[in-house]
Amino acid sequence: MSTPAARMPLVSIRGLTVTYEGGEAAHKGRPLPALMETDLDIAAGERLAVIGESGSGKSTLALAIAGLLPASATIEGKIEWPGFQRGPAHGRDIGFVFQDPAASLDPVLTIGEQVAEVARTHLGLGWKEAYARAADLLGRVRLPDSQGALAAYPHQLSGGQKQRVCIAAAIAAGPKLLIADEATSALDTIVQAEIVTLLRRLTQEDGMTLLFISHDIALAAGLADRIAVFRHGRAVEIGPAAQVIEGPRHAYTRALLDAHIGLDAAPLVASTAGTAR
Repeated sequence: MSTPAARMPLVSIRGLTVTYEGGEAAHKGRPLPALMETDLDIAAGERLAVIGESGSGKSTLALAIAGLLPASATIEGKIEWPGFQRGPAHGRDIGFVFQDPAASLDPVLTIGEQVAEVARTHLGLGWKEAYARAADLLGRVRLPDSQGALAAYPHQLSGGQKQRVCIAAAIAAGPKLLIADEATSALDTIVQAEIVTLLRRLTQEDGMTLLFISHDIALAAGLADRIAVFRHGRAVEIGPAAQVIEGPRHAYTRALLDAHIGLDAAPLVASTAGTAR
């Protein structure tokens, strides 16, 4: 079976630099880039984890790929899409799961309305068909009482349940690329593991490419085919997940591993072997 590097890139990034105008961080009176001269290919069908501490540029990378950078951002370099005959349609071809599910959901609309609206907007379905798709999706993300949840409001769900709804909405139009930006960091440890398992299953079932943004190298190791380690806006190490965990080349990667108290590389390598394609 081919490795991610051998497959056609879904997205190819060359020399990507992103600077936020008006940012507090500056050098010689000029704003410092949040992302600097990044080269990265994401293969169709692979699961790539981007890890690093806050301010490392990983979320800026995700927002740039999704076309969600604010107007204050200046972009240099190229983001190309060899895996598409055309540029991707954001919302349909790219699904995005944000860090805070409570902030992602409208408190005055039912869960069914919010998931169905994505299908209506991007697939052109009528309400009846869209609601049927929403019910199916809520079942796929293992939301308890998925049929009854259609009429529920966000405040009636737990944090983990809200995030499952957000994932359902993100995949409602059948995207080729799913971006999960710190989608587990607001959840407790048990729910984090459940969400990672869910993302692995959904991407395998649908053949989606996954970009998983996280500060948690252990979660990344259990999910990703490859890991890209970012620091100060640059990729300092990129490689197969097992290789990065078992034999990190960069001192910063080793520091991230050491920061996990009692973290043993052996079970992580075993878990990455279980995600191999």
